[in-house]
Amino acid sequence: MRLTTASKKPFLFLPKFVQAAVLLAAAAGLFGLAPAIRADTSSNSDIQQKINDTNAQIAALEKEIAQYQNSLATVSAQKKTLQSELNRLDLSRKKIATDISLTQEKITQANLELSQLRGAITDKQARIAKDKDSAAASLRNIAKTEERTLVEGLLTSDGLVSAWEEVSANSTLNSALGRDIGDLQTTEEALSADYDQTQANEAKLVSLEQSLGGQKSVLDQNRKEEATLLTQTKNKESNYQNLIAQKKAEEAAFEQQLNDYQATLKYTLDPTQIPKAGSGVLSFPLDLGYMARCQNQKSIYGNIYCITQYFGNTAFAQSGAYNGKGHNGVDFGAPEGTKVVAALSGTVLGTGNTDLEAGCYSYGKWVYVQHDNGLGSIYGHLSVISVSKGERVETGQLLGYSGKTGYATGPHLHFGLYVASQVKIIKLGDVKATTGCGNTYMPVAPTEAYLNPMAYL
Repeated sequence: MRLTTASKKPFLFLPKFVQAAVLLAAAAGLFGLAPAIRADTSSNSDIQQKINDTNAQIAALEKEIAQYQNSLATVSAQKKTLQSELNRLDLSRKKIATDISLTQEKITQANLELSQLRGAITDKQARIAKDKDSAAASLRNIAKTEERTLVEGLLTSDGLVSAWEEVSANSTLNSALGRDIGDLQTTEEALSADYDQTQANEAKLVSLEQSLGGQKSVLDQNRKEEATLLTQTKNKESNYQNLIAQKKAEEAAFEQQLNDYQATLKYTLDPTQIPKAGSGVLSFPLDLGYMARCQNQKSIYGNIYCITQYFGNTAFAQSGAYNGKGHNGVDFGAPEGTKVVAALSGTVLGTGNTDLEAGCYSYGKWVYVQHDNGLGSIYGHLSVISVSKGERVETGQLLGYSGKTGYATGPHLHFGLYVASQVKIIKLGDVKATTGCGNTYMPVAPTEAYLNPMAYL
């Protein structure tokens, strides 16, 4: 509590034992602070210099990553040959290694900021202890000077002037105590803010460490993919082209059976059960930093979102893909290891990997999120999945990393949107005799329940 001008006068006329009790209670309420946090031994200026150096290194790594992204986009746009694929894998490996370095620098930065905060917390705790001592001293002086009444002071003082000076001194002590308590409150509020920031930084540190683990997994997969490719093709272009043709044929067979099944699921869209098209309720499903760099890729992708294929009856669909049913999502070109994030808060209803069975060329590694507004979204062809079934996720939260699992001739994210009430996660073996996919699981829905993601982004 802070003693205002209006509160000081009535306070002076309270009995002294009541005044002391009130002030002690107010002071005690301010001293119930969290235990001290050990400060880093480095000086604040040294820590700040290290933070500045780390920021410079982070900026340099981000610039290097952007350059790799430009090179990868160019290579991915080239004709699919074995050599171009090997070049892409090599560039991807270098980019992922740089991503790992960037994450490590951010971890260093977070640790330095935590040290800086701990130092600030220690300083504020020392100031609180000092203010507490000042308040206690003021209380003792008030108790001492108020042991005599005003009449006693008049009878024992050298004169009326001295008596009033004593009363004035008592009032000054009250004012000083009010300031001491006010300072305590201000310092405590600043300390509380430091604690909150410390907790936020600790959460950031945990997230970065999780990202580091995921990025290392992507790097391992990249090396494994290159080794597998060389084994399958024996470093011959003809073998590589045969491999692509085989994947296309098997994917087409799978799509035919899946489309036939979904066409049997009857559904009439009720627009009142979902958000209006154009409402912009979704965020982009890729890391914000990556999406920002897409604005410089228009000459390659033909758009500023790194989209390689839109929803519906696209040119690729018209060429014979998807058995004439159109593309049921949006594809974003994204090098392996790009962070895939939740487009909207919701609950992870399922994850899976259709690659668990050879020849099941579908989504590969996928995550399905059911949102709270009647929509559901799927994220396919991931290299690494970072969430689990039943987990609650927030908008922008990491779900995994992009890749080229399942049927994908190049790394990308397949982002699909559904009317959530119509989605079922089923064992594909229960859908007639799906080609090579009997024991895997994935979301399916009536054809009419697929929505155009671009209408909600």
